[in-house]
Amino acid sequence: MTRTPALGVMLPRDLDHAQVLTFARRADDAGFDELWVVEDLGFRGGIAQAAAVLAATTRVRVGIGILPAAVRNVAFAAMEVATLAQLFPGRVDVGIGHGMPDWVRSVGAWPARPLTLLEEYVTTLRALLRGETVTSPDGSPLGLRDVALDPSSVPDVVPDLLAGVRGPRSLAAAGRVADGTVLAEPVTPEYARAALAQVAPTGPHRVVGYEVAAVDDDGAAALDTARPALAWIGEPDWDVHIAPLPFADDFRALRASCATREEFAARLPAEWVARLALAGTPDDVRARVAVLAEAGVTSVVLLPAGPDPLAALESLARLC
Repeated sequence: MTRTPALGVMLPRDLDHAQVLTFARRADDAGFDELWVVEDLGFRGGIAQAAAVLAATTRVRVGIGILPAAVRNVAFAAMEVATLAQLFPGRVDVGIGHGMPDWVRSVGAWPARPLTLLEEYVTTLRALLRGETVTSPDGSPLGLRDVALDPSSVPDVVPDLLAGVRGPRSLAAAGRVADGTVLAEPVTPEYARAALAQVAPTGPHRVVGYEVAAVDDDGAAALDTARPALAWIGEPDWDVHIAPLPFADDFRALRASCATREEFAARLPAEWVARLALAGTPDDVRARVAVLAEAGVTSVVLLPAGPDPLAALESLARLC
């Protein structure tokens, strides 16, 4: 039997700082199960946002999506995550990934072996959070020697560690070492199934899907609201999301024929927008969430579309 997925919402990375805690409290009050914060280069730090949001709310589960493994020493990451887990037990999830290659290279941190680093990072972080003493194997990119958290800092509840990745080898690594996988938008049922086949988990495994979202009693208006937020999806890094779709070739051809992202978004057929975003009436979107659950998504995280994030949040809250 398919379980009802958790319903989450993304705190927009560029939200005005004066609205951050207001957004978090309203998401908490509205009944969302999860609230995810973003760590993208040049915006706000993921751990700092998570701490502030956790302190400002009472029940919502807070996910960090994602921490690039190459830019944060794993022992110090363990200290930060353990602090959150002790202060807010059972309310913290941590996404870990490679990070966007161009961003990580721009700060001089792209590793020689990104896949090895990711696997060792997740495994080591979990061991440290469990109170174990860790010495890295010879040749490890982590280089730890007899490192452990002080017993007073070891949390009673170890957060779920999820891999925020794309690509077959990285997805397979997520299945080996992570408690779940974070799939960036757009997560169609086709992409979710394809990704899960590559993850191939051998036990319980969460799948968090980010989705551009808009809700309106006028379904066409909701599609129009979501459309601009899809403008960048034609970029090459996102082709794995498009490849499983029946209109993939037509999609690529349309993107190639457009001079700008804005032109591409404007020319997207409404039926493609409906497949690439969770947009429509409340009943439309609930039906799409159910289909995602059948495809294996366990948490659906809505990215508010539209010019006013707080108004968008209020509309999305109709789904709770």
